[in-house]
Amino acid sequence: MLIPPLDRKMFRDLWHMRGLAAAISVVMGCGIALFILSRSMLHSLELTQQTYYDRYNFADVFASIKRAPDEIIHRIERIPGVATAERRIVVPVNLSVPGLDEPASGRLISVPDVGRPRLNQLFLRRGRWLTPRSDDEALASEAFVDANRMEVGDRFSAVINGRMKELKIVGVVLSPEYIYEIKPGGIVPDNRHFGVFWMNEEALQLAYDMDGAFNDLAIKLMRGANPEDVIQRVDNLIEPYGGLGAFDRRDQLSHQFVDNEIEQNRNMGLFAPSIFLGVSAFLINVVMSRTINSQREQIAALKAFGYSNFEVGWHYIKSVLLIAALALAIGIPAGAWFGWLVTGMYARLFHFPVFLFRIYPSVLVAAALVAASAAVVGALGSVLRAVRLPPAEAMRPEPPAGFGPTILERLGVGRYVPPIALMVVRQLERHPVKTGLSTLAISLAVTVLVIGNFFQDSIDYMMNAQFHWVQRFDVSIATSDPVSDRALYELASMPGVMHCEPTRTVSARLRAGPRNRRVGVRGIEPDSTLYGLVNMDGHEATLPPHGLLVSQKLAEVLDVKVGDWVELEVLTDERPHRRVMIAATIKDFVGLSAYMDLAELRQIMLEGPVINGVNMEVDPAYQDALYRDLKETPAVATVMVKQHSIDSFNDTIAKNLGVMKRINLIFACIIAAGVVYNSARISLAERSRELATLRVIGFTRQEISSILLGELAIVTLLAIPVGLGLGTFFAWWMCTAFDQELFRFPMVVSNRTYAWASLVVIAASALSGLLVRRNLDHLDLVAVLKSRE
Repeated sequence: MLIPPLDRKMFRDLWHMRGLAAAISVVMGCGIALFILSRSMLHSLELTQQTYYDRYNFADVFASIKRAPDEIIHRIERIPGVATAERRIVVPVNLSVPGLDEPASGRLISVPDVGRPRLNQLFLRRGRWLTPRSDDEALASEAFVDANRMEVGDRFSAVINGRMKELKIVGVVLSPEYIYEIKPGGIVPDNRHFGVFWMNEEALQLAYDMDGAFNDLAIKLMRGANPEDVIQRVDNLIEPYGGLGAFDRRDQLSHQFVDNEIEQNRNMGLFAPSIFLGVSAFLINVVMSRTINSQREQIAALKAFGYSNFEVGWHYIKSVLLIAALALAIGIPAGAWFGWLVTGMYARLFHFPVFLFRIYPSVLVAAALVAASAAVVGALGSVLRAVRLPPAEAMRPEPPAGFGPTILERLGVGRYVPPIALMVVRQLERHPVKTGLSTLAISLAVTVLVIGNFFQDSIDYMMNAQFHWVQRFDVSIATSDPVSDRALYELASMPGVMHCEPTRTVSARLRAGPRNRRVGVRGIEPDSTLYGLVNMDGHEATLPPHGLLVSQKLAEVLDVKVGDWVELEVLTDERPHRRVMIAATIKDFVGLSAYMDLAELRQIMLEGPVINGVNMEVDPAYQDALYRDLKETPAVATVMVKQHSIDSFNDTIAKNLGVMKRINLIFACIIAAGVVYNSARISLAERSRELATLRVIGFTRQEISSILLGELAIVTLLAIPVGLGLGTFFAWWMCTAFDQELFRFPMVVSNRTYAWASLVVIAASALSGLLVRRNLDHLDLVAVLKSRE
């Protein structure tokens, strides 16, 4: 098969500029890899989540109740829009796990003695189902079992209604309700010290005196049902039985975290690829401009031989499309490899029965279209100039550029500047657009590094603030029910306890007009030293003597400000209903929080000195003895050891951040090296005759290298502050975009990040410059000087 002449020319041209084409393909390939990764990961997460929810019948509405009779279920099922309602018993427990000195916390959930749950069904990973009516068997969540290196058949103990009971793990399961398995009130998963367990319903009924009753409710809605209407009707039915307020799926903790990750993928899915594809378009524009300028005579000859403007233009468009095709060949496998890395990261956080990274055909088609569009857009300006060029004009060489005094000479300091430096400045001033675009392209490499490390800086700052400024305690405990504050003195007498502070937390709904949110109102003492109310900027807020101190995000959600009044509907005990003032706001990091003076909260609750939480400062030398006592304390439902949360953070989120940091480093180096290498090679090709002339008249290799590499050095140094500024701007933009109810990222970019970004780009640029210097050292002076200007 004969290859058309124009195609032979195209392949020959690409071979001659193979180094440039390869560099562009690598940069564009990174953009394609990121595009494929983000879009496929987004689709994979959404599909996996939805399939899991549908197949295992994840509920739409949840509610907790003090104690309700079984017959109320039939009334709930008759509510318009309710498809299925299932009652459960759910209780927090304190655990004693073999090989674990410190106490762990768990949640026991009942399942029918006969048959399987209709909602929130379990995926049995290994082992077997519970024996009907057994009271010493449990199904355990896979995350807890794996974190503690347990197996089917192992035993552990749980404090069930004040009595220590040994349980045997007979099966390891996953639940759509606990894809992200996190302790209530926690901010990072701690699978070693928190687990979820399922037991036969009859066993929990007998243990907690729940015969013919339940305390938790899951509801599946019909398609098209109004969740708000169903929730209102459910609340009306369960309120007489101590209902704690129904809520829909969007407020379910695990679902919130998964949805938050999906939303972040959606927001970032186009941002990072756009940087690489934009740089690729710029590089193609530079290469094609140089190529077409050097082939003016060839273009004239082609037109003289009868080739149309369209054929000439299509000839060059095909060249850049081949570069895009090579980029796809690089980007698709790279996207699959990055997908494998990210899948491993998600596997440490999210617990699906099956989670596979799949590259969807639609994503490949979109990636091909995006790559082709970037290539065509980059080349379009140069191609249009080529097709508009009359043959007679094309036969003449391009007119030389005008020369004039440089900015240094106009400022009157030119006489003090070496001639080589003036040559460098003059060349940059001759092509201001090209210089500006090169500066912008290299600056984007700095931007990528700043953004990548910004997340590390921000999360490090947030965790340090949360674990050291806010949570100043060592151990925090919660009781299953409110207890007298005399328990504070009993806890203070335990081994190693140096200081104790009480807390009282109640579940409540805050209403401001049509807006409402279900939150926990925490009552603390005004002079608390173990729990800090700290703003993002590190300044401590003062607990007001009256009214509420709320998260600034909660105030935004309710559309209220300081001085406004809201309705406080307590959802526990006597369920008091009061109007309270928003006395102050705090710009915190996590969730929607509300704080109140402990004494005022007790007045609202119409109760005496009761507590349901204690923060403790502990002497590390006695912590093992303290842990043993806490394991055997009946009223303690959960124990949170701050150091465990820190360790869990380092084992999961910090590792994932480290992987992303390394990926960003690779990408930034590719951008910097690609831009500098292409700019240097093109500058060498365009100025080879000039540089050869300088060599002939006596300039040394080092001096002519200084001319070429000096231009690159100046462009790189100009790009660094621009990139630092852009990186800071995009970090601020991401803080704004990710300002959500679940998390808020503080705007923190450390000096170390700025220095690291600058040094990496300088190193990548220097390495690329040295590669071009080798070509300059082997410049064929005779061949270059024989070429026509």
